[in-house]
Amino acid sequence: MKIKRKVEIAVISDVHLGTYGCHAKHLLTYLNSIEPKKLILNGDIIDIWQFSKRYFPKSHLKVIKKIMDFASDGVDIIYITGNHDEMLRKFSGTSIGKISIVDKLVLNLDGKKAWFFHGDVFDVSIQNAKWLAKLGGWGYDLLTLLNRGVNWYLEKRGKERYSLSKKVKNGVKGAIKYINDFEKVIAEIAIENGYDYVVCGHIHQPKLELIENKNGQTTYLNSGDWVENFTALEYQFKRWKIYNYNNDKLAPFIVEEEVENMEINELIAAITIVDKEKKKKKDKKKKKKKKLDD
Repeated sequence: MKIKRKVEIAVISDVHLGTYGCHAKHLLTYLNSIEPKKLILNGDIIDIWQFSKRYFPKSHLKVIKKIMDFASDGVDIIYITGNHDEMLRKFSGTSIGKISIVDKLVLNLDGKKAWFFHGDVFDVSIQNAKWLAKLGGWGYDLLTLLNRGVNWYLEKRGKERYSLSKKVKNGVKGAIKYINDFEKVIAEIAIENGYDYVVCGHIHQPKLELIENKNGQTTYLNSGDWVENFTALEYQFKRWKIYNYNNDKLAPFIVEEEVENMEINELIAAITIVDKEKKKKKDKKKKKKKKLDD
């Protein structure tokens, strides 16, 4: 059995389960390779906006099953709501076992204040024209689906992967300005409020940078996404780092056979709390019956 990496905090965001762009297998491989004390899901984990597609394959269910397994093993799971899973905001402040749903989070990390939130509250395009933002999401998803076909061909020929969506974004001056403005505004607010770290997602741009202005400084962190960058944030030994799946040579060798070989109906049953309770009751009845028969 491969030794898993111990991590104090792991942060993932912008997974977009339920969309064609989501690389759930990569994420599952990463989650199988770590033993976190705390897992922060920083928004847009399940893409409720585009859930009408009825696309939710086995690999996506496995990710949910893995997160539930973490919770069962005592890992603190904190689900911070984003814009694509905003329907969960009505449950903000709710906890079920080790799983908590919140809109934002503040932690004390070794004497330093860390502020966690998804980041969509600073996105004017979403706040003022949600229908337009959703339309943009459909276009983005179509682009990532096309990108998968391109990358399959490139990998078969032994060539480097290519990101069409990143190329489009980087080729538009407005997109670059938007990202820079997003990071600047968030850093300024974090500095004003005395946060040493500000951790967000939303813009699919992994980053770790010390930002300073006349009022002070803060470390800006973005966990990226699991659509094109395959990145996460990890906190261990009083330090943050960006994890990049593309640079991880060991994670793919760590496979949990039980989850890997489960069928869809088993996965659905495993991630349904009601089914778990029913199974426990059935097991108890079986044990009692066996004792009586003996």
